[in-house]
Amino acid sequence: MFTECGRRVEENGSLGTDHGTATPMFIISEGVRAAFAGGTRATDFDDGNMRMTTDVRRVYATAIKEWLGDADTDAILKGRFAPLGVFA
Repeated sequence: MFTECGRRVEENGSLGTDHGTATPMFIISEGVRAAFAGGTRATDFDDGNMRMTTDVRRVYATAIKEWLGDADTDAILKGRFAPLGVFA
């Protein structure tokens, strides 16, 4: 589960948040081990944006290999992205 765009942490002038560079992502399914990948501390900002710590293609590789059972993630994603290892 993720949003189509990241969000900035600080509130803007209309009491909302502007598009940003990073966003949290959640993998919710039976067989998912409790895990945390990446992470951003309150001080990890780049010009007001959270720093991205995990490439979204690693999350896709995880779903493709560990959930769907297709080991050829390199061909599907056009590159090598290590799965996160969150499925039991």
